[in-house]
Amino acid sequence: MKTFVLAALCAALLSGCAPSAPVSQDEGVPWPTNGWARSTFAAESLDSAPLDSLHAGILAGTYGNIDRMVVIRNGRLVMSERYARDYAEISRGRRSFIGCGEGEVCEGLGAVPGYNYFDPQTHPWHQGRDVHSLQSVTKSVTATALGAAVHQGALPGVDVPLLAFLDDYDLSRVDPRLRRATLADLLTMRTGIEWHEQDRPLDGTNTTAQLEMSADWVQFTLDQPMDADPGTKWAYSSGGSQLMSAVIRKATGMTVDAWAERHLFGPLGITDYHWKKTPTGLPDTEGGLYLEAEQLAKIGYLYLKDGVWDDQRMLPEGWARQATSRIVEEPGYGYQWWRLDRDSTEVWAGLGFGGQFLLVLPAHDLIGVLNAWNVFGDVAGSILMPFRDALIAAAQGGGS
Repeated sequence: MKTFVLAALCAALLSGCAPSAPVSQDEGVPWPTNGWARSTFAAESLDSAPLDSLHAGILAGTYGNIDRMVVIRNGRLVMSERYARDYAEISRGRRSFIGCGEGEVCEGLGAVPGYNYFDPQTHPWHQGRDVHSLQSVTKSVTATALGAAVHQGALPGVDVPLLAFLDDYDLSRVDPRLRRATLADLLTMRTGIEWHEQDRPLDGTNTTAQLEMSADWVQFTLDQPMDADPGTKWAYSSGGSQLMSAVIRKATGMTVDAWAERHLFGPLGITDYHWKKTPTGLPDTEGGLYLEAEQLAKIGYLYLKDGVWDDQRMLPEGWARQATSRIVEEPGYGYQWWRLDRDSTEVWAGLGFGGQFLLVLPAHDLIGVLNAWNVFGDVAGSILMPFRDALIAAAQGGGS
């Protein structure tokens, strides 16, 4: 179950911002392949007060179950906070369609192995490890892996037919219009496939819940009806994001986790991760990736550097700018990336269910990562916009 909080953001995210050039690597700043160099707010010209205030609100319980907050400025780690949560106790006695906690018997989606969102052994941390569920931030990372496939020549680009990479599936029932859809349409969630995710509750009527309970996620998505021509209608679709998993396997001959390990995670020094598998063995690219917060920040840093890492180009030139641009003006969406701009400040964002945020402020050479697990229905203040605003205020107040 993925990013259901986003529909309410759409009207607020449409400020027009001038493009900013990718930030070059400052001389003397080490690449964080083996870990981030540490610094201070003052040394990196950041005002600590806005983020200190947010930290105090987290400790006070204002924002619910916040797990991690990380801030990177000028390629250096200035904040890395951990908030201890006993999810075995928090989940105890809880039941809903999406999960059941300690002492409960699951029904609905929660009965699907690996998709009990209240199970403290698998959510939000995986089996006691330091990797955290990213939910739909997985989409942004997967699109990055797809960009690496374009750079490596495994894919000719994104203006190619989507179904050319899905001919291992039964296409006999697809709407003829889908044959005109391109990989660009897939990346921007404009394939025209009808999908009900943000407009339905978290129950069996939600298309993504149906997807996660199906035997073959790719075939399930291809079997859905269409309600628009490709490229004409934006609809948030985790099923569309899952198609990326099949596309990458067809194009590269490797599953996306193996491809990413070789061409993305490996070069970035990301050695610890977990990637859930669907019933057919394909990695779950709509929400199944787990990473540690400081490791996720490396994805943001790669985008800040226009797809270059340690003087090695990993993404096509200009991919980062295109992927994070407002290709879809409303709600502000690119290649599985969101835009959360405020006034004249660009904010590139990966967003995930339960409170998973990767925010990149290119003009300020600033990255923020936040992990949470607000899935139990408890009342808690939304931390997304306060986190974004605190990052902006920290940069502006520090004289950036």
